[in-house]
Amino acid sequence: MKQVLALDLPRCLRHSERGKQNRAPAKRSHNHGVLGGWGRIFAAGPGTSQGYSVLELMFAAALSVTVGAAAGPLLLAAVDDVRATGAVRYLATRLQQARMEAVGRSADVGVQFVPTADGYAYTVYVDGNGDGVRTRDIVRGLDQPIGSVERLSDHFAGIDFGVLADLPPVDAGSAAPGTDPIKLGSSSILTFTPLGTSSSGSLYLRGRRNLQFVIRILGETGKTRVLKFDSRAHQWKPS
Repeated sequence: MKQVLALDLPRCLRHSERGKQNRAPAKRSHNHGVLGGWGRIFAAGPGTSQGYSVLELMFAAALSVTVGAAAGPLLLAAVDDVRATGAVRYLATRLQQARMEAVGRSADVGVQFVPTADGYAYTVYVDGNGDGVRTRDIVRGLDQPIGSVERLSDHFAGIDFGVLADLPPVDAGSAAPGTDPIKLGSSSILTFTPLGTSSSGSLYLRGRRNLQFVIRILGETGKTRVLKFDSRAHQWKPS
């Protein structure tokens, strides 16, 4: 028995050394930032096996800037179009409110348009002496205002009454608008009656990037119609 133990002792020692080697803890890598040589960038964290080079990141950044620069003008044009359309709809609604005021008050109600240093201003007045809304009665205080003075540019930046150069007439055979954006005959007042009718005319509005609209007022009904000028087709289209 002693002989057997003596013979097996070297073998046991060899197995013991192998077990220690197998149980030796693996060295941890503390290189979580840059791996795989110069210029190769990896995200920190476990399980990371790939990344992007500096050149790839620079290319992606340049591509993002290029796409953003190309989409910027289109986005701004869309914003301007929405703003101008909103201004036109707002004014058309204000005109219809004046029409309803005339019906509700059983008196003429007029919207006066006045050029100022900052663009055009408009105010709604009610007839106070039975002869319609007139400039001289406004000056004398006989026709009183309903609400305050308004300017489209106060509500919608970059939008005001105006006419682009060389605009064609809205209707075939009629005169071109010229340079005056307020087309109400010889008057600057658009009048609505208690019957719901009104004086006839056109109001031209201009926005940024040469956007052009017109509000047509139909005298027999007092209602409005909005058209937009298509510069590519060079014609007016319903808006």
